[in-house]
Amino acid sequence: MSTTERPRILVVGGGYVGLYAARRILKKMRYGEATVTVVDPRSYMTYQPFLPEAAAGSISPRHVVVPLRRVLPKAEVLTGRVTTIDQDRKVANIQPLVGEAYELPFDYLVVALGAVSRTFPIPGLAENGIGMKGIEEAIGLRNHVLEQLDKADSTTDEDIRRKALTFVFVGGGFAGAETIGEVEDMARDAAKYYPNVKREDMRFVLVDAADKILPEVGPKLGQWGLEHLQKRGVEVYLSTSMDSCIDGHVVLKNGLEVDSNTIVWTAGVKPNPALARFGLPLGPRGHVDTAPTLQVQGTEYIWAAGDNAQVPDLAVGEGAWCPPNAQHALRQAKVLGDNVISGMRGFPQREYKHANKGAVAGLGLHKGVAMIVLGKTKIKLKGRLAWYMHRGYHGMAMPTFNRKIRVFADWTLGMFLKREVVSLGAMENPREEFYEAAAPVSAAAAAKQAEKAKAS
Repeated sequence: MSTTERPRILVVGGGYVGLYAARRILKKMRYGEATVTVVDPRSYMTYQPFLPEAAAGSISPRHVVVPLRRVLPKAEVLTGRVTTIDQDRKVANIQPLVGEAYELPFDYLVVALGAVSRTFPIPGLAENGIGMKGIEEAIGLRNHVLEQLDKADSTTDEDIRRKALTFVFVGGGFAGAETIGEVEDMARDAAKYYPNVKREDMRFVLVDAADKILPEVGPKLGQWGLEHLQKRGVEVYLSTSMDSCIDGHVVLKNGLEVDSNTIVWTAGVKPNPALARFGLPLGPRGHVDTAPTLQVQGTEYIWAAGDNAQVPDLAVGEGAWCPPNAQHALRQAKVLGDNVISGMRGFPQREYKHANKGAVAGLGLHKGVAMIVLGKTKIKLKGRLAWYMHRGYHGMAMPTFNRKIRVFADWTLGMFLKREVVSLGAMENPREEFYEAAAPVSAAAAAKQAEKAKAS
């Protein structure tokens, strides 16, 4: 770590906002003007809109993540967590990946912790649920689903088979609808290689507490998305929620009960709970309360943006907040970076204002919905054309030229080569086989050997 006397800009979080804000600051900064330090528990940023495609095997998981050290070579990147902030002393407490915690002084602070899965105290959810916030979960879900097909194909027990081939998804927003669309597509493809498993044997269930799915693209496209999934054999239960899922026994509010080994939880997000320890002003739902300049209310040296911030939406009007999506995060990060530089040099701050450009969602290969806003006109697309819009938009929004090329290469190869349907479930416990082969010596056996050695 640097021990220079230069002012330190501390960026807490290396996600979309943290990465782009740090890049912007480094680009605009004069040589030696400040030290930029980025702290995150992971050494990479995850492009979350591509997690459903990574789970379906359309994109290699490595291409969905961006290594922070490679993209930010002029910044300090610390792998760890900021546990507390002392605003009076301008000091952050850092808990590294290993070793003792230590204090790190800063002059300017950027809070970009993002969001975590919003969960509820549902019996069995913690033990059986699978989230979709990180690349590890996307890989885990893919391996898990293919493993269930392996189980169903090789067993003669009808109850085990039924439970393995039932897939429950809770949450019908972007993450839930896109994930069930992609996973259903993958499972349908994979079933061709299993003699004892057909698509008709599988049961896909989508549950949402709201009365519609895909609210981000508007009611008409949301309804089309709903009917499209139903045509593909997905059971959709709206205006209901999950009461419990103990041992995979799913009980819904509407009385439906199913047994499933696969319960995917995508029922929204909430701001990172670590914010509560930073002593910052928080809004009613736990977001950092910011001014339109992205400065935290009541401060001049702290900025926040993205999913963990409550940013006034000036394009909509009084009382509106920017929704938590990649479109706003990318643009907020640029304004934030410029404002940090302006604040450091004593120049006025610029307000963030961005009119919604629309929304796109993919529901599996060649299937999607898109709403494009051009001035006051809304263009609504569905099917293959919307899917091209979805891939085009997110492909271009993917950070770094390196990752853009890799993602487009994956898609291009996917046009000519069949999708991989191999499960690498052993990746989650790679030492298990070696552990069994090495046969750990029990304490009793070790004591016996020691006695023998003494006797001889």
